Amino acid sequence: MPILIAADAPSDREGLREALADAGYRKIVTATNGPEAVSAMAGEFFPLVIADSRLSGMNGFELCRTLRAGTRPGYVYVMMLTRGNRKSEILKVLEAGADTHLARPVDAADLAARLKAALRVIELERSLRLTNEEVRALSIRDSLTGIFNREYLTERLQQELKRSQRYGHPLSLIMCDIDHFKDVNDRYGHRAGDQILKDFVGRIAGSIRIDVDWIARYGGEEFLIVLPETDLASAYIVAERLRRLVCETPFRLRGREIGISSSFGVANYQPARQPGKVSFDVLMEQADRYLYQAKREGRNAVRGARPAGPETKGFAA
Repeated sequence: MPILIAADAPSDREGLREALADAGYRKIVTATNGPEAVSAMAGEFFPLVIADSRLSGMNGFELCRTLRAGTRPGYVYVMMLTRGNRKSEILKVLEAGADTHLARPVDAADLAARLKAALRVIELERSLRLTNEEVRALSIRDSLTGIFNREYLTERLQQELKRSQRYGHPLSLIMCDIDHFKDVNDRYGHRAGDQILKDFVGRIAGSIRIDVDWIARYGGEEFLIVLPETDLASAYIVAERLRRLVCETPFRLRGREIGISSSFGVANYQPARQPGKVSFDVLMEQADRYLYQAKREGRNAVRGARPAGPETKGFAA
C-alpha cells in the first residue's frame, strides 16, 4: 500500500519513513509542503496520507479538505500529525475530515495500532466498492446473453449522442432482428431459442470493434449495435457483413444444423450535415423503421437511408 508523508521538518519525514519501513511498508513517498502533497496525489493514488497539521503553503487541515473535495479511485485515510493530544486540536483535526490524529513525538506502538485501524477501514471500503461495482455490472447486463440491457442502452446512447454532437463525429445505429424466431421457439422449444439467441449475440459481438462498438438487447430477439464515429456507408458495410455472418454459417442445435437469417435497419447521425440536435427517440425510431422495412421486403436484408458511394451498390433505401 503506497503511503504519502507530508511534513515540513526533515526529522518528521525521516522518522515516519523509518517507522513505516520497520512496520513492513516499502512504498513511501514524501512531500515537504501542502502543494507538493496535492501534486503527488494528482499523479498517484495514496490510500493512506500522514500529514503535518502545520504544513507550509497549505496546512494539514486545508490539505485534508482538498483531498476530501476531490474525486479519488478509493477512500483516502488521513492521519494528521499534531503537537500533542490537546482536545481542541484533535477536534479541529476531525472537523477538517481527517480520520485520526498522530501525536508528536510519534510512538511506534501507537503508530502500529493506528495503521491496523487504517488498514481495516481501507479494506472495508475497497470490499464495499468492489461489491457495488459488481452489482452495477450485473444491473446493466442482460441475464441471458450477457450484453448490455435496454436500461443501460438508453443511458449510454444518450451519452454517445452528446459526444457525437460535441465533437461533430458521425454516429450509426444498427437494429437487428432474428427472422422467424417464433418458429424456432415453436419447433425446438424455448431453451433451444435461448441458445440461438446466445450464439447469435456471440457472432455479432465477436465481429465488431472491441472497446469502440457495443451491442445491447433491445427486447426479445431484437438487438441494437452502436457504432461511434462511423458514417452511413461504413455502417451499411458492417450490417451487410453481419448479415452474411449469420446466414451463411448454420447454427448447431442439439447435434443438428439449422439455418438462421436476420434483418438489419441502419440509422445514422452526421452533425456536420444535420443542423440541430437529434434526439435518442428519433434515431431509435429511424433504425426501427428501416428494420421493419427489411422484414416486410422479404427479410435477410439490410435497409436504411441510401448512402452515397459505389461500395454500397445493391442496398435499398
